[in-house]
Amino acid sequence: MKNLPLSKVYQLLEPGPVVLLTTARKGRPNVMTMSWHMMMKFEPPLVACIVSGNDYSFAALRATRECVIAIPASRLASKVVKVGNCSGRDTDKFKAFGLTPMPAQDVKAPLIAECFANLECKVTDTRLVNDYNLFILEVTKAWTDPAQKNPRTIHHQGFGKFAVDGKTIALKSKMR
Repeated sequence: MKNLPLSKVYQLLEPGPVVLLTTARKGRPNVMTMSWHMMMKFEPPLVACIVSGNDYSFAALRATRECVIAIPASRLASKVVKVGNCSGRDTDKFKAFGLTPMPAQDVKAPLIAECFANLECKVTDTRLVNDYNLFILEVTKAWTDPAQKNPRTIHHQGFGKFAVDGKTIALKSKMR
């Protein structure tokens, strides 16, 4: 065994695919790239996510208490990185990166047409926001694009590296 710098631990435990989080505040939609999230409960679906207090989306999420988690396929990887490398404070990211906002049913934040799945969410718990920037979201409506068959997600490995999910295997399990 060899020592691993603690700054690299997150690379081993990155919980899931890189997603796009949309918000809308004062009639202005925004989108950010997010990879720090995890499922907390099956039904109703609860998702925990961390949004830095420095991100433009943080204030919108805190004020409106709603968002959309849009899940992009690997073909959108370069756009996902570009979205994450600039701020919504001074950039209309939908326009700049050719993303199509679509109206959601339960929230004002837009769906993203190019993503294979979109989850409309409402903030249900903010007790850990002040200490950890951690929001608990309840998914209230979920959408998928049936035209996107077998989409592959991207997973952040740190320092500009991403893995694309691969082969799926089926094993008997009592897990859902």
